[in-house]
Amino acid sequence: MKKINIITLGCSKNTVDSEHLAAQLAAMGYKIVFDSDRTDANVVVINTCGFIGDAKQESVDTILRAAALKERGKIEELFVIGCLSQRYADELRGELPEVDDFFGVNDWADIVERLGAKYRKEAQTERELSTPSHYAYLKIAEGCNWMCGYCAIPLIRGRHRSVPIEDVVAEAEKLAEKGVRELMVIAQDTTYYGLDLYGKRRLAELLERLCRIEKIEWIRLHYAYPTEFPDDVIEVMAREKKICRYLDIPFQHISDNQLAAMKRRHTKADAYRLVEKLRAAIPDIALRTTLLVGYPGETEADFEELQQFVRDCRFDRLGVFAYSEEEGTYSATRLRDDVSEDVKQSRVDRIMRLQERISLENNARRVGQTMRVVIDRKEGDFYIGRSEYDSPEVDQEIVIDSGSKRLLRGRFYEVRITDAEDYDLYATLL
Repeated sequence: MKKINIITLGCSKNTVDSEHLAAQLAAMGYKIVFDSDRTDANVVVINTCGFIGDAKQESVDTILRAAALKERGKIEELFVIGCLSQRYADELRGELPEVDDFFGVNDWADIVERLGAKYRKEAQTERELSTPSHYAYLKIAEGCNWMCGYCAIPLIRGRHRSVPIEDVVAEAEKLAEKGVRELMVIAQDTTYYGLDLYGKRRLAELLERLCRIEKIEWIRLHYAYPTEFPDDVIEVMAREKKICRYLDIPFQHISDNQLAAMKRRHTKADAYRLVEKLRAAIPDIALRTTLLVGYPGETEADFEELQQFVRDCRFDRLGVFAYSEEEGTYSATRLRDDVSEDVKQSRVDRIMRLQERISLENNARRVGQTMRVVIDRKEGDFYIGRSEYDSPEVDQEIVIDSGSKRLLRGRFYEVRITDAEDYDLYATLL
């Protein structure tokens, strides 16, 4: 029985792809390990990211390390799949002869067959989880139609393609049977869901269907594009107790000059209105956003507008990235990268210092509150958990003193918040 090590880089959408691939291979008798440093696997498959410069470099470095292992006879075969391979397979073949083959983002059947297995269409909703067994990502669509000026995703993944509702629900039901209690609903744009298949947006209906899965306790919504945000999604989030009071909505910028240059489809006024509408309907909602600084033409005045937006909205979770030119995008072909790297990094640092203060103030207000948490792991004498306001891997955690009581990973408990830091909370078990 061959052992296959699947190494996944990049976003959670890649995680889902790797888990689907693993299910296909496991069904044919392969033993699967994920992201393992062990060298006893016969085959290594690297699922790459090609989104931004740093991610591409990480993918290349990982391939080079695996290629060196193959040269030393530690592994038998090496395959590369995913976004980097989709964009640069021809160049990579010339530079990396140690790699046995390269596959793109839609070549799952090809790599399964290359590994000597039979691709089973009837098993497309099956997964081998690489995450802890109590949570999983649920990808409801592929690709994107928005064509933002800086983004290579439509060039890599193509146009938006929704997964049929019945298939999404079937996959979620199988995950629940495996012990999953928390679903992170993901796509490049979740709010666009259904428009291509059904002629209208049907995310609200999908969320309602997922809420009816008995064993699922939390449903969390990521990557919601702000333009034309569906009102019925807000209504469902406010009504359904299983849907976390949490929304990941990447605004990217707030200056109308920058939004137009980025080819975003919303304005500053639209963004403020949406935040106000969400908080009016769901007063305790935790909002996560991502911002992009240093885009071509960004002035200090544009940046100050962005800082004021952060001050006004006081986001619960925030990430910020410096612009990097991506081959083939509108900004790379039409605009000059005229903001220096030093200025970009300075703006990243200034936003994060501002957010650090906001996060500490937001967290301090939690002290004394009782919260329901899920346990992710144990570290030393303490358990590490999360509330409904935090997504795994990207958000803050709660460090829990359970006394002498043993807590179980994936179970839910009530805790009282006793202390707060910038990006963590501390609690005792009730």
